[in-house]
Amino acid sequence: MMYKVVQDAQAYARSLAAKRGRNVEWAAKAVTQSVSVTADEALKAHVIDVVAGSVDDLLTKVDGKTVEVNGRNEPLRTKGAAVVSLEMPFKYKFLSFISDPNVAYFLMMIGFYGILFEIFRPGAIVPGVLGGICLILAFYAFQTIPINYAGLFLIILGVIFFLLELKVASYGLLSVAGVVSIVIGSIMLVNLPGTWLSISWSSILTVVGVSIVFFLGVLSYAIKAHLSAVKTGREGMVGETGVARTDIDGMGKVFVHGELWDARCETAVAAGERVVVVAVEGMSVKVKKEGGN
Repeated sequence: MMYKVVQDAQAYARSLAAKRGRNVEWAAKAVTQSVSVTADEALKAHVIDVVAGSVDDLLTKVDGKTVEVNGRNEPLRTKGAAVVSLEMPFKYKFLSFISDPNVAYFLMMIGFYGILFEIFRPGAIVPGVLGGICLILAFYAFQTIPINYAGLFLIILGVIFFLLELKVASYGLLSVAGVVSIVIGSIMLVNLPGTWLSISWSSILTVVGVSIVFFLGVLSYAIKAHLSAVKTGREGMVGETGVARTDIDGMGKVFVHGELWDARCETAVAAGERVVVVAVEGMSVKVKKEGGN
């Protein structure tokens, strides 16, 4: 089947070359042998008409040549013609910008980190919304870029290693594994030698550095805050210190956390002495003398 396809392509190239008065043999070799030539060689082999160094030079050299238009031969009148540049609309500029491999790479990582931060710190809203938008834009860009899914999975695995580092005492081993996975995955993600479609080392190193700061800094702080002891409400009262406002011989009054509470204590406490809350019992607190048992 492949041989048949090549032969059909060769026949089509030969017919086009013959119709346009070009080098038929070279057109066939371009299909079957993938031959290529320089601009000057193409001119000598009658593959092209002219070699021009600029748009104005091109317009001068093709002036007077005859071309076929709607079945009729018409001469070109291009010498001195005005050159009009058409600017790309903003829509396509934007889509072209996010389709750059480096931009798409940054969008993907921002999307991952924004959503992870929202998961560990619910209610922040902005990181989650920004992360979702960036992740969708990255997926759009990946439709126009030939990405390697092994590289993508390695990057995700690196993020997972960083998350595990916050939960498991690996003495930095998981962090090292996360850095290695993200670096290798980033190299593999978009890598077409000889083209502009690749991720620069500066982008990769920036992402790795931000990843380390994010997971071992900001996200670590958020998780610790999430898992830390409650400091508000009734549960936050336990362990707070206050001052006895009245003598406490079984029951009395204490001033704790900016409020006056009914207090119960198993030992006698004199007014003015400091106490520590050991439990909250309905609308009253159980206290003990500070430094006592």
